[in-house]
Amino acid sequence: MSTFLFILIGLAVLLLPVIFVIGLYNGLVKLRNRYKNAFAQIDVQLKRRYDLIPNLVESVKAFMTHERETLEAVIQARNVATSAREHANTADAASIQQLASAEAGLGGALGRLFALSESYPELRSNQNMLQLQEELTSTESKVAFARQSYNDAVMHYNNKLEMFPTNFIAGMFNFVPATSFEVSSDAERESVTVKF
Repeated sequence: MSTFLFILIGLAVLLLPVIFVIGLYNGLVKLRNRYKNAFAQIDVQLKRRYDLIPNLVESVKAFMTHERETLEAVIQARNVATSAREHANTADAASIQQLASAEAGLGGALGRLFALSESYPELRSNQNMLQLQEELTSTESKVAFARQSYNDAVMHYNNKLEMFPTNFIAGMFNFVPATSFEVSSDAERESVTVKF
């Protein structure tokens, strides 16, 4: 019986580290999936935003016939942002930064459009424009919330990735740090004000 007990103790000593490593690995996978899901939520809101922009431009076109250059800039910025969104990859820091820059460009173009719209009182009272304003305002809030959620998930994952003893497991299984969705200049930090 003592041999059996000795074997059981030996197995337990061998299995405990394996179970510990499995737990750390699964924790990293769970956190990685959480930040990827959070990025997917940003993606959903950005697509919604991009889908609203052509409607906005079409509604504004009838009123702002002399502002063709501004309208074309909004469409161009939307196309650049859409392309950046389609190529964004959470494992590629450069693609996340390109998306953030494209978003900043789109925000600037929309800001110029909204500033020009102040000169058109009939545009500010148009029912379709009021509805688009409400939808864009709601979408901007959702985008901001999704970015915050993503950045929180990235921070939690990166913290776990760097902490002892998880950092050894992360290195063994090629877990890499995630990139936050950050803006690179103070001008990009200003939110788009939707007002007609």
